[in-house]
This record gives sequence, structure tokens and C-alpha cells, in this order.
Amino acid sequence: MKKTICLLLFVLGISIQVISQELLLSPQNNPANINLLKSETSKMSWFMVKDSIEINIGDIFTKIKKGKGSVTVITTVVIKQSAGTWVDSTIVGTKNLKPIYHSSYNQQRDMVLKFGKNITGYYLDKQTNTKTKISEEVKKSFFDSNFYPQLLRLLPLNNGYFKTIAIFDYNPKSNIGVITATIKSTEETTIKHHGKLKQVWKVETTDEISNNSAIITYYIDMITRKILKQELDIAGRKMIMRLDE
Repeated sequence: MKKTICLLLFVLGISIQVISQELLLSPQNNPANINLLKSETSKMSWFMVKDSIEINIGDIFTKIKKGKGSVTVITTVVIKQSAGTWVDSTIVGTKNLKPIYHSSYNQQRDMVLKFGKNITGYYLDKQTNTKTKISEEVKKSFFDSNFYPQLLRLLPLNNGYFKTIAIFDYNPKSNIGVITATIKSTEETTIKHHGKLKQVWKVETTDEISNNSAIITYYIDMITRKILKQELDIAGRKMIMRLDE
């Protein structure tokens, strides 16, 4: 009898673990509506908030190209007090938003990731001139960490919506590639955007990239599904990114 109970508990434990994994949003468990995503170009102004005063520190340019089989997102960050730029390129499959390619170039490092059966590429630390070859086998299903802000726009958002998302973020100091991002809360609200009232989904998130210490809040237009504003709160500091129109 005792063996039977132990066996049942073991099987139940496995079942709960499998269900828990399935509940994670990933390309295998993907409720996103790809039809909400359009080819577009946009610019966001980036502000640091100090003593309730917004100080413009840079601009973020995003170009989205939606093709038949893939979606390409190119993000260019220009910081005013920096001579260089930060350019990230991400390619995902149109069918299930499964990552295909990700590159990132800035003054500190270059990185290229190619997603397939294995994740291959390289990481170049420009400070030490050290190049690390990347070859990782990951059996879990995940989204690219650079794409998940776009993923938020495509989800079936509603009041009280919360989910955990499996994402891959390469960290040269850690072997843990697949981590999570969490939608903590979602609510319908109204904001003033360039003098006009907009009905938006206010989506509060955090992720393991920051050890869940940063709170990023997205304000997503309910009609166009564009991200009108982002707010970043971390360690008592606040930054705001606002869409230019």
C-alpha cells in the first residue's frame, strides 16, 4: 500500500511539473495574435526622471519588417552623451514567434546568436578583447528576450491578465540561458499622449535578467497595440520612454 501511495505521489509530482511547464508562455504555448503586428518604424524619446523633472538622455529607433515566414525587429539606441550606438537585430518565425537569429553590437561587446537544434554564435568582450564561442543545447521552448516586449502587444490582454514567459538571454557569466519574464498585472486605463486621451492596457512586468528587481510598465494602445510609453523603475531610479508621433 505504501509503495502504491509513493508511486501515485511520484506520478502526480511529474504531472504537476509538466502542467507547470506548459503554463509558461513559449512558442509551444503561444496565444499571440500575429495579425496585430504590422511592418512599421517608430521612435521613442528616452528620459531620466530626477526630482520629477524629465531629462532627455537619448532616442530609441525601432524598425519592424513582417514577412511571410519571419519577422525582423531592428532596434537602434542613441545615447546623447555617448559617441556610439547600440544596435540589436532579432528575427523570429511568423508562425509561432520562435527565435531564429539575434545580434547585438555596442561599444562594450558584440554578440551573435543563431537558434536551431543548438544555439550557436559568439560573444566578443571589447574591454578584454576576449571572444567566446557559443554552443548551447537547450531543450526548453522559449522566446528571444529581445522580442518579448513586442510579444506583449500581441497577447490577449484583459483586466487581471498575468502570465510567465520563457525567454532566452545569453549571459557570459552564467550557464543559465532560459529564464522567465513575468506579467505581474494588466489593467485598462487612460493616459494623455501628446495632448490626446488614449485608452491603453497598462502592463506591469519584471524579469530574471534584473533578478526581478526592475519593474517595467508598458502602456499599450488598445486599438493600434502600439507601445505608447514605457516606465522603468529600479533601485529608486525611474526612466521613461515615450513614443514620438
